[in-house]
Amino acid sequence: MITDSWFYLFAVPAVVLVGFGKGSFGGAAAIFGVPLMSFAISPVQAAAIMLPVLLAMDVIGLYAWRGTFDPKSLWILLPSACIGVAAGWLLASTANDDLVRLVVGLVAFSFAVNHWIGPVRSTAPRGHNVVKGWICGALSGFTSFVSHAGGPIYQLYTVPLRQEPGIYVGTAIIFFAAVNLAKVPPYLLLGQFSAENLVTAAVLTPPALAATYAGAKVARWMNAELFYRIIYILIFLVSLKLLWDGAVGLFG
Repeated sequence: MITDSWFYLFAVPAVVLVGFGKGSFGGAAAIFGVPLMSFAISPVQAAAIMLPVLLAMDVIGLYAWRGTFDPKSLWILLPSACIGVAAGWLLASTANDDLVRLVVGLVAFSFAVNHWIGPVRSTAPRGHNVVKGWICGALSGFTSFVSHAGGPIYQLYTVPLRQEPGIYVGTAIIFFAAVNLAKVPPYLLLGQFSAENLVTAAVLTPPALAATYAGAKVARWMNAELFYRIIYILIFLVSLKLLWDGAVGLFG
């Protein structure tokens, strides 16, 4: 187990933030976990510690939002997401994580800004698009494998659907629970689950689960308009973090 108190100064707020976001918004805040922990440990180790914690959060989220999901979204997104996870595994030794963060950040930033200042701002729901869904699913699976950063790409497909908040959150939780499970065998084969990482993850799991439960309780009283306002703000903040991390990693 990691015993450095400096690590827990960042790790506990990280899992609480991620847990609350997973319970209330379906996992959009998961992207903050690895960057926050990376102030104290390497991003690779942070991702390995976060995965068991995320899996535990998924159990709470699946129970809290059971029975509320959109099966069509899952049928479109999940198959290609598994392909994206496989691609992340195959390219684990060669993929430039910082370039991935920069590209995803640019896409998410453009998505949020266009919603606010684009020529036509429509809140009308859009229909499903299989081609777009397969592309977003694959990219979400890939970026999720790299650093648990699949949320922004997933949202590029699902937010314009303007689903009822409960359906949106329930669908997102099922999607990322499946993606997280798909990441377990590659992480094992890459040697990510050391005894130190697993014990550390176990220590961080209780506050993470409490935050997930609290997030699910809070989300149930939100109306759809407030819910999507918060989602777009969250996408924007995440995009800034990704742009910063990618630019610093690539250009110093």
